[in-house]
Amino acid sequence: MFRHIEAFAGDPILTLNEQFVADPRPAKINLSIGVYLNDEQRIPLMGAVAAAEKQLAQSFHPHPYLPMAGSPAYREQSRKLVFGGANAERIATIQTLGGSGALKVGADFLKAWFPQARVWVSDPTWDNHKGIFGGAGFEVKTYPYYSPATHGVAFDAMLDQLRGLPAGDVVVLHACCHNPTGADLNPQQWRELALVVQERSLLPFFDIAYQGFGGGIEEDAFAIRHFAEQNIPLLVASSYSKNFAIYGERCGALHVTCKDAGETAKVLGQLQSAVRKNYSSPPGYGARVIGAVLQDAQLRAQWEQELTAMRVRMKHIRSALHAELQARLPGGDFEYLRIQQGMFSFTGLPVEQIRKLRDEHGVYLIDSGRMCLAALSNAGVAPVAQAMVQVMTEN
Repeated sequence: MFRHIEAFAGDPILTLNEQFVADPRPAKINLSIGVYLNDEQRIPLMGAVAAAEKQLAQSFHPHPYLPMAGSPAYREQSRKLVFGGANAERIATIQTLGGSGALKVGADFLKAWFPQARVWVSDPTWDNHKGIFGGAGFEVKTYPYYSPATHGVAFDAMLDQLRGLPAGDVVVLHACCHNPTGADLNPQQWRELALVVQERSLLPFFDIAYQGFGGGIEEDAFAIRHFAEQNIPLLVASSYSKNFAIYGERCGALHVTCKDAGETAKVLGQLQSAVRKNYSSPPGYGARVIGAVLQDAQLRAQWEQELTAMRVRMKHIRSALHAELQARLPGGDFEYLRIQQGMFSFTGLPVEQIRKLRDEHGVYLIDSGRMCLAALSNAGVAPVAQAMVQVMTEN
């Protein structure tokens, strides 16, 4: 019956992670998968999360099905975290299975109601953007984004492309900490982009998977809030996997900004319809934990302090690796480490050197050259720098 089924080629990042796990070398370093590790090379259990879990364990909580839209308290806190406190009646928010689930439900919703639209993603982007929107039936195309010459955003080329798009096309935007490049637009560029989106009647779909990892919780939401203030209809996929270090609980949210309360009610109903066709209702435990943290002033303050410490550690690792590389190869161009932000940096190394890093030095990056600095320890900085310089200077 199933002999005609083709083998799955595997996800390039997850397959590489499996290779890392099977690698017997004790000094191997995994900078491929997008996970934050502390300096002991463990996923941290945040103190605020642990405290909320303890509180929940000490009280009676049955485990009913959640509504299709998810926990009301979680949804409210998720909306406030992304948008602030304004215009609640104009934002339809549902709980989703992580950020990926938000993208999937959003893609299904858009395909049902904007079937002729095309979806535009940045070049490069997170690989699964193409998979999710393509899987929903969209034609997925790319717009220019990264400039190897400047290690930043090719902003003029990006705007030129978007100015030529037809009304109604969907543009996927990374709100902060761009994956895989770490190159973000500045506030003025976001303002200019908003004007183009508004003039062309494009539909932006923001992906904010790393809120708090760039400039801070409020700073990282700037683009979304600015577009919303300009009354631009938009979608947002948000995730708590990274900023709560709660990866396995699959906690995310999908938000859609609308014209008025009546439109919001209709959109919310259609989002619930999309959920019903996918998984009926989201899981409860992670939502209760996050809701408990965000609703409690003391736990919220503790979480923000811990999130700040994570962001500061990533910036320290960037600075340390930059200094180590400059010391070992003074003529090298490593400025990207200081320009880019968030979990990732785009090294620009060719695939041959990436594979040498992996095969000869046990340093794992994905073939695009993306490096997950959030997974690098202080002790790993010097070995990684040494390996990079060696592959860069070999004939």
